[in-house]
Amino acid sequence: MSNVLSIQNVSKKIGNKQIIHGATFHVEKGEIVGLLGPNGAGKTTLIRMIVGLMKHNGGQINILDYSLDTNFKEAMTEVGAIIENPEFYNYMTGYENLMQYARMSKKEVNKVEIERIIAQVHLENNINQKVKTYSLGMRQRLGVAQALVHQPHLLVLDEPMNGLDPKGMREFREMILLLKANGVSVLVSSHQLSDIEQLADRLVILQKGKITHQVTMAEIHGSGRALLLDTTDNLTVMKILETQGITNIQQEKNYLLIPLDEDIRIELAKQIVEASIGLREMKVKQSTLEDTFLAWTEEGGL
Repeated sequence: MSNVLSIQNVSKKIGNKQIIHGATFHVEKGEIVGLLGPNGAGKTTLIRMIVGLMKHNGGQINILDYSLDTNFKEAMTEVGAIIENPEFYNYMTGYENLMQYARMSKKEVNKVEIERIIAQVHLENNINQKVKTYSLGMRQRLGVAQALVHQPHLLVLDEPMNGLDPKGMREFREMILLLKANGVSVLVSSHQLSDIEQLADRLVILQKGKITHQVTMAEIHGSGRALLLDTTDNLTVMKILETQGITNIQQEKNYLLIPLDEDIRIELAKQIVEASIGLREMKVKQSTLEDTFLAWTEEGGL
């Protein structure tokens, strides 16, 4: 797949302080990448450099085939962004706001395309109301519509779900997944780990200005799987497991926590029954993004 965004050895220094240290990653066509890190890690600085609000001191940022250094205007025509809270003309309707942004676009935007975007973000019923009457969720959807007016290949979102209620978060996730299905690439930074877990194909972890991990969500969900087992005689079950070479067993409350490199549930249940041990519960525990993130970041939180 082709890269819509390519970051190569990008650095940023403000005064004597190095904010970003040689960041390198990419976003492919139709891919959602989550940019995560503790407060102060440099996420917003990196995003601001990508959308041209701040210059980088070293390295290369390319959007499609355009370098921000040599083809800045062309690169920016391929980016839509919501940085913090989207701003609108509150005395205008949502539709009038979109038409205003369309007039500022360097690409030609027709009314048919604007109507398509309005439907895409599910604002058909509210688009002719004044923005001052919009809920936060409606404003966020209008912000995405605004970012898509010029049909960019890359959508950059910095904390897009701040302040949304659960229904608004779900609607926002569904909207972003629909954009992905239509071929739009998305780079999203958020403190809402559960939402990122449901959205992202891949993660980039930034800590103290350095990228420390790049991993797919499939790899996170596939690692750290364990079997939680509760029986009437956990000590004997441990001895059974040790005879099979499984020795790295941990205790978690009344459960045995057994690494699950391969599925041993059927055979283990059979052995427990044959040993006349009562089996209370057996379930698979899978690592979550929150578990993995907290294990990776030195700060232990966002």
